[in-house]
Amino acid sequence: MQEIYLIGLGNPGKKYYNSRHNIGFLLLEKLSKKYNSNFLLKDKLKSSCSEFQINNSTFKLFLPNTFMNNSGDAVQAIVKWYKINLDQILIIVDDKDLPLGKIRFRRKGSSGGHNGLKSIIEQLQTQNFKRIRIGIGSPPLIKGENHFNTISHVLGNISLEEKLILDKVYKRVIESLEQLNTKKEDHIINELNSYNKD
Repeated sequence: MQEIYLIGLGNPGKKYYNSRHNIGFLLLEKLSKKYNSNFLLKDKLKSSCSEFQINNSTFKLFLPNTFMNNSGDAVQAIVKWYKINLDQILIIVDDKDLPLGKIRFRRKGSSGGHNGLKSIIEQLQTQNFKRIRIGIGSPPLIKGENHFNTISHVLGNISLEEKLILDKVYKRVIESLEQLNTKKEDHIINELNSYNKD
């Protein structure tokens, strides 16, 4: 029985529930709900966990409760507890450098300035882990100043217009995740990276 480990990044707590930074959480919650599985907190894994089967594969889903900037603590706890190879894990994360609704599946890479990915790279001491990045669009410029209001953007709530786009993205990504064990990974990567929200 193949095991697939999906880790969504986000911040725990009601305050952050619907924020752009919590797209990893929101997507995995949708996937878990689809298979009538609930998340349960497991302190030793520093995460809430959900588990179910699809086509002879066990899907293990994790929502770290470490807060975004310490996501690596939870990922490391998961990797150590299950004694898994890093190629078995897949991180799902928001990305302000991608247009809203764009999807990027990469097998490795830098953090791109994302604090959650940065924390994981620091803890695992490698950039070689798979991640699906979902675009949330770039933050607005602060009026009269020459820099972006990044924190307000990533922690801000998803608007109704954004939700309509993201719901389609979640559906598309979930369809691909369900086929991780039946389709070639290259095929899934191409499908997701060429996804156009229009």
